[in-house]
Amino acid sequence: MDAKTDTGLSTLQTHLASGLIGHDVLIERLLIGVLAGGHLLIEGAPGLAKTRAVKWLADAIEGGFARIQCTPDLLPSDLTGTPVFRPQTGAFEFVPGPVFHNLVLVDEINRAPPKVQSALLEAMAEAQVTSGNETHTLPDPFLVVATQNPIEHDGTFPLPEAQLDRFLLHVVLQLPDAATERRILDLVEAEGRGPITKPVRLHVDDIQAAKRATMAVHLSSPLRDYIVRLVTATRQAPFANDIDHAVSPRGSLALAAAAKARAYLAGRDHALPEDVQEIAADALSHRLVMTWRAVSEGRTARDLIADVVKAVEPL
Repeated sequence: MDAKTDTGLSTLQTHLASGLIGHDVLIERLLIGVLAGGHLLIEGAPGLAKTRAVKWLADAIEGGFARIQCTPDLLPSDLTGTPVFRPQTGAFEFVPGPVFHNLVLVDEINRAPPKVQSALLEAMAEAQVTSGNETHTLPDPFLVVATQNPIEHDGTFPLPEAQLDRFLLHVVLQLPDAATERRILDLVEAEGRGPITKPVRLHVDDIQAAKRATMAVHLSSPLRDYIVRLVTATRQAPFANDIDHAVSPRGSLALAAAAKARAYLAGRDHALPEDVQEIAADALSHRLVMTWRAVSEGRTARDLIADVVKAVEPL
C-alpha cells in the first residue's frame, strides 16, 4: 500500500481531477504545496478556473477557508484583523482577520497595495501576524494560494521580488485545447443539473501525517548536489549574462521540498532527478530577475530555467 492510499490523498487527487478538467499539473502543484507547507502563486488569464481550483481543494479538506478579494483600497487590517475596544471590559480585544484560516485564497493579489502585500509577507514567511505590540500565531497547517491576472495592469501593484520569493511555486496556466474545452463545457452543463461528484473530506490530522511522511522522503546526496548545481548555474556564465539577480539558497530549499512532495504523491519514498526537472521551472523562475536586454530579446525566466535544466547533467 503506498503513501497516497494511507492518507487519502489518492482519493483527493481523483476528486479534484473530476472537477478541474485539463488541470492535472495544477492539481499536482496544489497538493505539493499542501505537503511541503509552501505557498502557491497561480497566474493565468480570466476563466482558467484558478479560483475554482482553490475552492474545490478547500471543500475537500477539513479546516478553515477564507477568500480575500484584493482591491486597491484594501487595508492590512482587512486581511490580518484589528484590535476592537470592548466597553464591557474596558480593554481592546484582537479580532482575527481572514488570514487566520488553514487555507487562504488571495484573489488577484497584484491589486492589493504594498502595505497589504507587506502584511501578507509576514504571515507567509513567519506564520504569524503582528498587531500593535502583540504577535498572533496562525493555524497549522497554513497555506496561502494567490492568483493574479497577467493581462491587466491598470490599478495593479507588481509583487516585489521579496514577496515572490516567499512562494514555493509559481504556476502559469495556459489556455486549453479544443478537446479539453469541450469537456469543460460538458462538465459545467452537467453541474447545472445538480452535484455530480461525492464530496471528499480529508482530515487535518491526515494532512499533518502526510506532511511528516513527505519530510521523510529520501533525497540522496547526488540528487542534492544536482539541485545545488541547478541553482548555482543561474549565478555563473553563460546564464548569469541574462540575469540581474540570481536564485538564492531559498531556491535550493524550495526545489528540494517540492521534489520530495512530488515523489510522495507518486507513492515513492525517494525522490528522482525527474522530480527535480519537472518542478524546476515552477520553483525557480520567479526567484530570478532577468536583465533588460534579455527581456527585450523576448527571453523569459522560464526559458532560462529550461535551458539550465538541459545544460546541467543530473548525476
